[in-house]
Amino acid sequence: MRAEDSQPVDRMDDVDGLTRALLRDVLGLSQERVDAFEVDTPLFGALPELDSMAVAGLLTEMEDRFHILIDDEDIDGDTFETFGTLVAFARMKIGG
Repeated sequence: MRAEDSQPVDRMDDVDGLTRALLRDVLGLSQERVDAFEVDTPLFGALPELDSMAVAGLLTEMEDRFHILIDDEDIDGDTFETFGTLVAFARMKIGG
């Protein structure tokens, strides 16, 4: 199921905002909470909403929203470590 605000990523600058929207929508976080995320804000292990099942949902929704394909070998322990590592991962997948 695609979110109403799903849109193609046509600029790298959009990745930060789209990642915030992704976390908000999939994890049910408030807009204020995701707006406060900094590059070093911890995610996996720090957000109770982000468990292993939520990771699977985030990856599926990320593929849909960013129009990318994520292989199992693309994901490692660092991908969901912080907000910054997640944004960097998305930028890497979009750019390459």
